Amino acid sequence: MPPSRWLRSVGAFLLPAPCWVPQVRWLHVLQQPSLVHRYPVLGVWHSARRWCQAWTEDPRALCSTLRMNGNQKSDTYAQEKQDFIQHFSQILKVLTEHDMEHPEKGDAIARLRKVLEYNVLGGKYNRGLTVLAVFQELVEPRKQDADSLQRAMTVGWCVELLQAFFLVLDDIMDASLTRRGQPCWYQKPGIGLDAINDSLLLEACIYRLLKLYCREQPYYLNLIELFLQSSYQTEIGQTLDLITAPQGNVDLGRFTEKRYKSIVKYKTAFYSFYLPVAAAMYMAGIDGEKEHANAKKILLEMGEFFQIQDDYLDLFGDPSVTGKVGTDIQDNKCSWLVVQCLQRATPEQRQILQENYGQKETEKVARVKAMYEEMALPAVFKQYEEDSFSTLKSLIEQYAAPLPPAIYLGLAHKIYKRKK
Repeated sequence: MPPSRWLRSVGAFLLPAPCWVPQVRWLHVLQQPSLVHRYPVLGVWHSARRWCQAWTEDPRALCSTLRMNGNQKSDTYAQEKQDFIQHFSQILKVLTEHDMEHPEKGDAIARLRKVLEYNVLGGKYNRGLTVLAVFQELVEPRKQDADSLQRAMTVGWCVELLQAFFLVLDDIMDASLTRRGQPCWYQKPGIGLDAINDSLLLEACIYRLLKLYCREQPYYLNLIELFLQSSYQTEIGQTLDLITAPQGNVDLGRFTEKRYKSIVKYKTAFYSFYLPVAAAMYMAGIDGEKEHANAKKILLEMGEFFQIQDDYLDLFGDPSVTGKVGTDIQDNKCSWLVVQCLQRATPEQRQILQENYGQKETEKVARVKAMYEEMALPAVFKQYEEDSFSTLKSLIEQYAAPLPPAIYLGLAHKIYKRKK
């Protein structure tokens, strides 16, 4: 038995159920968190352990996935990630072998298997793993049986399927070349715009899985509505993105900070951050409007932070690390960099941007990048990253309850100063 599971089992006896999900308020770096549940002595011990984890564990792993066992730190993140990836074989089996009794579907199911294997695997799995990690934090150990953990992993894969559905279409719309270090699906020989139908298959698989695994659960309807709403919000964000930067029509006046924040909120933040946490909350029986509103306050801000990082890495990241070649300048995107450039540009610089932005020629792309560097936008981004991280910590202090703050801090540390 992994050390983390052993500790959770022991915790079922040490920590009574009412204090398994501690309500903690973060006061100051040197102050202990205070518990507002019953059983204060045991509860404070539990909260103090969370506090230490939040600030001392490996920032690349969620705080909830690291445990202490004596003097040995057991990093269960790698094991849980491996278990999550291995669960995909069951997902694949359920989605492809279930219909084999209908031989007339054979060719289509074979195509579906290829679509799933090529487009769903190969990412960082952060969204899917977040579902599992938050579920394990919110549900007391005695209720984390094999079936409930399997459902949590399946819902995590549903989030990954939604991500794959969006990426296949986004790559077509942006005429992207690579994704996750390999050619975009539509760029594969013999695929082309048939990838549009393939993306719809990916989306349909989400609701097949939810029905097969969660139909009998009290949170089934909440999950269905959550995924549908997240899809709608993301598609609204994509619409804002497309109409703000139509191909062949460079209108710098459209690139305002207000419009940028709207695009980011709907296109990225909802499905990348709120969706996986909210899914785990529903599975743990946390379905109150106030609790979910508080989660949104933190997670939508985190999503904006994440997208601005993405915009920066699109141009200044290393393609061998990010796994893709950025095309925001060529695609006339309303990115954080161009918004910052316009806020600082002289009339002469704005004219240079007008002549070179949204163009495919290599030298024009290089000219825009050079101007960004002349304006010290990389340094501006570094300062933004620090300021935004401080803002996130303040929001966590204010709105985390009833979730343990370590959940949000783990997510924030995971993306802080990321390179891909």
